[in-house]
Amino acid sequence: MVVPSSSPARSVAEFIAHAKANNGKLTFATPGHGTSPHLAGELFKRAAGIGMTTVPYRGAAPAIHDVIAGRVDVFFNNIAPLVSLMQQNQVRALAVTTAKRTPAAPEVPTLEESGLPGFDVAGWYAFFVPANTPATIVRKIHADTADALADPAIRGRLVELGLFVVGSTPAELGRFLKSEMEKWGPLIKDAGISIRE
Repeated sequence: MVVPSSSPARSVAEFIAHAKANNGKLTFATPGHGTSPHLAGELFKRAAGIGMTTVPYRGAAPAIHDVIAGRVDVFFNNIAPLVSLMQQNQVRALAVTTAKRTPAAPEVPTLEESGLPGFDVAGWYAFFVPANTPATIVRKIHADTADALADPAIRGRLVELGLFVVGSTPAELGRFLKSEMEKWGPLIKDAGISIRE
């Protein structure tokens, strides 16, 4: 969660107070309609009890440009493209959306630490193959991926980018996907997010 360096908010509590004082006038940028940062912003609005207008962009780069310029009030995105901008004071990080702080910016608190209990939104990556892919191929892809993630150089670089290296089995990924659908389905429906927009 970053704001322009010109923002009056220096903490999540100050941002929420600013949003409440400017009822419905604040905007939040997303790198696209229906993306995980969009959902993080929608969840934040509900958790904080504030109204904001969603401003969808075609990717993170144009959204970041407008955050730096102060044309939007807040931006939720993966941390990797924001770290250098945070270090150069082009944007101000108020919090991370994950359940724990990121090694890429350990001084930035979580939203839960900032007063929003249970807030946990993390982007994630996974490999998918067609449903009828032979089990031997699935096992090979999984084994090769696990080996790569165990490599200290690869793991270290991913951590530098602010990623938590988890790795999982295909069965664990299936359970995780189910839990993600159960978590986000009601929010998507409530916010009226449609793939047609």
